[in-house]
Amino acid sequence: MKISTLMENTPYADGFLYEHGLSLYIETGKHRILFDTGGSAKFADNAERLGIDLSQVDIAVLSHGHYDHSGGLKKFLLLNHTAPIYVSRYAFEPHYAGADREIGVDPELERHPQIVPVNESLTLDGGLELCACNDRPRPYHMGNYGLYAFRNGALEPDTFLHEQYLTVHEDGKKIVFSGCSHKGVLNIMHWLTPDVLVGGFHFMKVDPEGPEKAVLDEAAEVLLRYDAKYYTGHCTGIPPYRYLKAIMGDRLEYLASGQVIAI
Repeated sequence: MKISTLMENTPYADGFLYEHGLSLYIETGKHRILFDTGGSAKFADNAERLGIDLSQVDIAVLSHGHYDHSGGLKKFLLLNHTAPIYVSRYAFEPHYAGADREIGVDPELERHPQIVPVNESLTLDGGLELCACNDRPRPYHMGNYGLYAFRNGALEPDTFLHEQYLTVHEDGKKIVFSGCSHKGVLNIMHWLTPDVLVGGFHFMKVDPEGPEKAVLDEAAEVLLRYDAKYYTGHCTGIPPYRYLKAIMGDRLEYLASGQVIAI
Protein backbone atom coordinates (compact mmCIF):
# COMPACT_ATOMS: atom_id res chain seq x y z
CA MET A 1 0.00 0.00 0.00
CA LYS A 2 1.17 3.48 -0.85
CA ILE A 3 -0.21 6.58 0.86
CA SER A 4 0.30 10.06 -0.58
CA THR A 5 -0.57 13.04 1.59
CA LEU A 6 -2.31 15.45 -0.77
CA MET A 7 -3.09 18.00 1.95
CA GLU A 8 -2.01 18.64 5.51
CA ASN A 9 -1.25 21.69 7.65
CA THR A 10 2.50 21.64 6.95
CA PRO A 11 4.60 21.07 3.79
CA TYR A 12 6.87 18.06 3.43
CA ALA A 13 9.06 19.91 0.93
CA ASP A 14 9.22 23.24 -0.89
CA GLY A 15 6.57 23.67 -3.54
CA PHE A 16 3.81 21.67 -1.89
CA LEU A 17 0.71 23.63 -0.93
CA TYR A 18 -0.58 23.32 2.62
CA GLU A 19 -3.55 24.47 4.67
CA HIS A 20 -5.59 23.46 7.71
CA GLY A 21 -7.03 20.28 6.25
CA LEU A 22 -6.42 16.67 5.36
CA SER A 23 -6.50 14.64 2.15
CA LEU A 24 -4.92 11.25 1.50
CA TYR A 25 -4.55 9.22 -1.70
CA ILE A 26 -4.38 5.50 -0.97
CA GLU A 27 -3.20 2.95 -3.52
CA THR A 28 -3.94 -0.67 -2.67
CA GLY A 29 -3.57 -3.74 -4.85
CA LYS A 30 -7.18 -3.30 -6.00
CA HIS A 31 -8.18 0.31 -5.48
CA ARG A 32 -7.24 3.95 -5.86
CA ILE A 33 -8.91 5.69 -2.93
CA LEU A 34 -9.30 9.36 -2.08
CA PHE A 35 -9.78 9.87 1.65
CA ASP A 36 -10.98 13.44 2.28
CA THR A 37 -10.33 16.48 0.09
CA GLY A 38 -8.71 19.09 2.35
CA GLY A 39 -10.15 22.55 2.88
CA SER A 40 -10.04 23.74 -0.74
CA ALA A 41 -9.06 22.75 -4.28
CA LYS A 42 -5.36 22.92 -3.35
CA PHE A 43 -5.17 19.17 -2.73
CA ALA A 44 -5.61 18.67 -6.49
CA ASP A 45 -2.55 20.82 -7.22
CA ASN A 46 -0.44 18.66 -4.94
CA ALA A 47 -1.85 15.54 -6.58
CA GLU A 48 -0.77 16.84 -9.97
CA ARG A 49 2.73 17.55 -8.67
CA LEU A 50 2.93 13.98 -7.35
CA GLY A 51 1.79 12.59 -10.71
CA ILE A 52 -1.55 11.39 -9.36
CA ASP A 53 -4.50 11.40 -11.77
CA LEU A 54 -7.58 12.05 -9.64
CA SER A 55 -9.85 11.11 -12.53
CA GLN A 56 -8.70 7.51 -11.97
CA VAL A 57 -9.81 7.37 -8.33
CA ASP A 58 -12.40 4.59 -8.07
CA ILE A 59 -13.57 5.12 -4.48
CA ALA A 60 -13.73 8.29 -2.36
CA VAL A 61 -14.50 8.58 1.33
CA LEU A 62 -15.41 11.61 3.40
CA SER A 63 -14.38 10.98 6.99
CA HIS A 64 -16.77 13.50 8.53
CA GLY A 65 -18.80 16.63 7.91
CA HIS A 66 -16.27 19.45 8.39
CA TYR A 67 -15.01 21.87 5.75
CA ASP A 68 -11.31 21.10 6.26
CA HIS A 69 -11.94 17.57 5.02
CA SER A 70 -14.56 18.35 2.38
CA GLY A 71 -13.65 21.78 0.97
CA GLY A 72 -12.12 20.28 -2.16
CA LEU A 73 -15.12 18.09 -2.94
CA LYS A 74 -16.41 20.31 -5.75
CA LYS A 75 -12.99 20.22 -7.38
CA PHE A 76 -12.88 16.44 -7.16
CA LEU A 77 -16.32 16.19 -8.78
CA LEU A 78 -15.07 18.32 -11.68
CA LEU A 79 -12.16 15.92 -12.19
CA ASN A 80 -13.84 12.60 -11.51
CA HIS A 81 -17.31 11.66 -12.78
CA THR A 82 -17.50 8.01 -11.75
CA ALA A 83 -16.14 7.36 -8.24
CA PRO A 84 -18.77 6.87 -5.54
CA ILE A 85 -18.17 9.16 -2.57
CA TYR A 86 -19.11 7.45 0.68
CA VAL A 87 -20.39 9.94 3.25
CA SER A 88 -22.07 9.46 6.62
CA ARG A 89 -25.79 10.12 6.50
CA TYR A 90 -25.20 12.73 9.22
CA ALA A 91 -22.42 14.56 7.38
CA PHE A 92 -24.65 17.18 5.77
CA GLU A 93 -26.19 18.33 9.04
CA PRO A 94 -25.01 21.87 9.88
CA HIS A 95 -21.86 21.83 12.01
CA TYR A 96 -20.36 24.71 13.94
CA ALA A 97 -17.20 25.78 15.77
CA GLY A 98 -18.67 27.83 18.58
CA ALA A 99 -22.18 29.17 18.22
CA ASP A 100 -21.80 31.17 15.04
CA ARG A 101 -19.02 29.79 12.80
CA GLU A 102 -20.38 27.22 10.38
CA ILE A 103 -17.82 24.59 9.40
CA GLY A 104 -19.97 22.02 7.61
CA VAL A 105 -20.00 20.45 4.16
CA ASP A 106 -21.44 22.45 1.27
CA PRO A 107 -25.15 21.46 1.40
CA GLU A 108 -25.50 21.84 -2.38
CA LEU A 109 -23.50 18.62 -2.79
CA GLU A 110 -25.80 16.38 -0.75
CA ARG A 111 -27.92 15.30 -3.73
CA HIS A 112 -25.05 14.88 -6.18
CA PRO A 113 -25.39 11.46 -7.88
CA GLN A 114 -21.90 10.37 -6.80
CA ILE A 115 -22.69 10.90 -3.10
CA VAL A 116 -23.51 7.62 -1.34
CA PRO A 117 -24.91 7.99 2.20
CA VAL A 118 -23.65 5.45 4.74
CA ASN A 119 -25.44 4.35 7.88
CA GLU A 120 -23.49 2.78 10.73
CA SER A 121 -21.31 0.50 8.64
CA LEU A 122 -20.73 -0.70 5.11
CA THR A 123 -18.57 -3.45 3.66
CA LEU A 124 -17.11 -2.64 0.24
CA ASP A 125 -15.30 -4.97 -2.12
CA GLY A 126 -11.61 -5.66 -2.00
CA GLY A 127 -11.23 -5.74 1.79
CA LEU A 128 -12.62 -2.26 2.49
CA GLU A 129 -14.96 -1.43 5.36
CA LEU A 130 -16.55 1.72 6.71
CA CYS A 131 -17.66 1.97 10.33
CA ALA A 132 -19.00 4.87 12.39
CA CYS A 133 -18.96 2.85 15.64
CA ASN A 134 -21.81 5.00 16.97
CA ASP A 135 -23.43 2.00 18.63
CA ARG A 136 -20.35 1.17 20.68
CA PRO A 137 -19.53 2.40 24.20
CA ARG A 138 -16.81 5.04 24.48
CA PRO A 139 -14.61 3.93 27.37
CA TYR A 140 -12.30 6.94 26.97
CA HIS A 141 -13.72 10.44 27.34
CA MET A 142 -13.16 12.93 24.54
CA GLY A 143 -14.58 16.45 24.83
CA ASN A 144 -16.29 18.24 21.99
CA TYR A 145 -13.74 21.12 22.04
CA GLY A 146 -16.37 23.76 21.28
CA LEU A 147 -17.79 21.93 18.27
CA TYR A 148 -21.54 21.73 17.73
CA ALA A 149 -24.15 20.14 15.48
CA PHE A 150 -27.52 21.63 14.59
CA ARG A 151 -29.92 18.84 15.42
CA ASN A 152 -33.55 18.67 16.51
CA GLY A 153 -33.96 22.38 15.79
CA ALA A 154 -31.14 23.56 18.04
CA LEU A 155 -27.37 23.64 18.47
CA GLU A 156 -26.07 20.89 20.70
CA PRO A 157 -22.57 19.68 21.59
CA ASP A 158 -21.40 17.50 18.76
CA THR A 159 -21.17 13.79 19.52
CA PHE A 160 -19.70 13.26 16.04
CA LEU A 161 -22.27 10.83 14.70
CA HIS A 162 -21.04 11.98 11.27
CA GLU A 163 -17.52 10.61 11.70
CA GLN A 164 -16.66 7.29 10.05
CA TYR A 165 -13.48 5.26 9.70
CA LEU A 166 -12.08 3.39 6.72
CA THR A 167 -10.51 -0.02 7.30
CA VAL A 168 -8.34 -1.59 4.59
CA HIS A 169 -7.32 -5.24 4.83
CA GLU A 170 -4.23 -5.96 2.75
CA ASP A 171 -1.21 -8.27 2.94
CA GLY A 172 -2.33 -9.59 6.31
CA LYS A 173 -2.51 -6.11 7.82
CA LYS A 174 -5.46 -4.09 9.06
CA ILE A 175 -4.97 -0.39 8.32
CA VAL A 176 -7.48 2.14 9.68
CA PHE A 177 -7.86 5.69 8.38
CA SER A 178 -9.41 8.34 10.62
CA GLY A 179 -9.83 11.97 9.61
CA CYS A 180 -9.78 13.64 13.04
CA SER A 181 -10.59 10.95 15.63
CA HIS A 182 -13.19 13.21 17.23
CA LYS A 183 -14.66 10.24 19.08
CA GLY A 184 -11.25 9.63 20.60
CA VAL A 185 -8.20 7.93 19.14
CA LEU A 186 -8.11 5.60 22.15
CA ASN A 187 -11.71 4.58 21.52
CA ILE A 188 -10.93 3.92 17.86
CA MET A 189 -8.04 1.66 18.81
CA HIS A 190 -10.27 -0.10 21.35
CA TRP A 191 -13.00 -0.66 18.75
CA LEU A 192 -10.99 -1.56 15.65
CA THR A 193 -7.54 -2.73 16.90
CA PRO A 194 -5.64 -2.02 13.69
CA ASP A 195 -2.04 -2.86 12.88
CA VAL A 196 -1.64 0.67 11.49
CA LEU A 197 -3.65 3.80 12.29
CA VAL A 198 -3.41 6.82 9.98
CA GLY A 199 -5.06 10.15 10.80
CA GLY A 200 -5.39 13.13 13.08
CA PHE A 201 -5.68 12.70 16.86
CA HIS A 202 -7.41 16.04 17.56
CA PHE A 203 -5.01 17.11 20.31
CA MET A 204 -4.21 20.51 18.77
CA LYS A 205 -5.81 22.39 21.69
CA VAL A 206 -3.99 20.36 24.33
CA ASP A 207 -1.05 22.26 25.80
CA PRO A 208 1.77 19.77 26.54
CA GLU A 209 3.19 22.23 29.06
CA GLY A 210 -0.12 22.78 30.85
CA PRO A 211 -2.28 20.70 33.17
CA GLU A 212 -3.90 18.95 30.19
CA LYS A 213 -0.64 17.19 29.36
CA ALA A 214 -2.09 14.29 31.35
CA VAL A 215 -4.33 13.70 28.32
CA LEU A 216 -1.22 13.19 26.17
CA ASP A 217 0.44 11.01 28.81
CA GLU A 218 -2.58 8.73 28.88
CA ALA A 219 -2.77 8.66 25.09
CA ALA A 220 0.87 7.64 24.73
CA GLU A 221 0.57 4.99 27.43
CA VAL A 222 -2.55 3.41 25.94
CA LEU A 223 -1.42 3.61 22.31
CA LEU A 224 1.85 1.86 23.17
CA ARG A 225 -0.09 -1.09 24.61
CA TYR A 226 -1.14 -2.02 21.08
CA ASP A 227 1.23 -3.69 18.64
CA ALA A 228 0.54 -0.93 16.13
CA LYS A 229 2.22 1.80 14.11
CA TYR A 230 0.76 5.33 14.01
CA TYR A 231 0.95 8.03 11.35
CA THR A 232 -0.58 11.36 12.29
CA GLY A 233 -0.77 15.07 11.50
CA HIS A 234 -3.35 17.80 10.85
CA CYS A 235 -5.46 18.23 14.02
CA THR A 236 -2.94 16.48 16.26
CA GLY A 237 -0.99 19.75 16.43
CA ILE A 238 2.78 20.13 16.27
CA PRO A 239 3.52 20.64 20.02
CA PRO A 240 1.34 17.66 21.06
CA TYR A 241 2.90 15.56 18.29
CA ARG A 242 6.42 16.38 19.50
CA TYR A 243 5.42 15.53 23.07
CA LEU A 244 3.95 12.18 22.01
CA LYS A 245 6.89 11.45 19.72
CA ALA A 246 9.35 11.86 22.59
CA ILE A 247 7.49 9.10 24.43
CA MET A 248 6.46 6.84 21.55
CA GLY A 249 9.61 7.01 19.44
CA ASP A 250 9.47 5.23 16.08
CA ARG A 251 5.97 3.94 16.79
CA LEU A 252 4.66 7.40 15.82
CA GLU A 253 5.42 9.34 12.64
CA TYR A 254 4.19 12.58 11.09
CA LEU A 255 2.64 12.89 7.62
CA ALA A 256 3.02 16.29 5.94
CA SER A 257 1.60 17.70 2.71
CA GLY A 258 3.33 16.08 -0.28
CA GLN A 259 4.78 13.15 1.68
CA VAL A 260 4.53 9.60 0.28
CA ILE A 261 4.93 6.46 2.38
CA ALA A 262 4.65 2.72 1.80
CA ILE A 263 3.06 0.35 4.29
